[in-house]
Amino acid sequence: MEYLTVKETAQKWGISGRRINTLCNEGRIAGAEKKGLMWLIPKDAEKPADLRYGKNKRLRRTNKWRI
Repeated sequence: MEYLTVKETAQKWGISGRRINTLCNEGRIAGAEKKGLMWLIPKDAEKPADLRYGKNKRLRRTNKWRI
């Protein structure tokens, strides 16, 4: 099986490397393996759906700072 690095996957999917790391840590990328400090993502892995967006594709905002 061929693997891509976080940087290569980020370029392929058009999102940041930090977001890729978060998805890997949450276990949302099937087949991702951690070798030392580096994540290896299968070349044929699918980009997971972004759960931060609702049905109408607008970013949900939460006012966690409002008292």
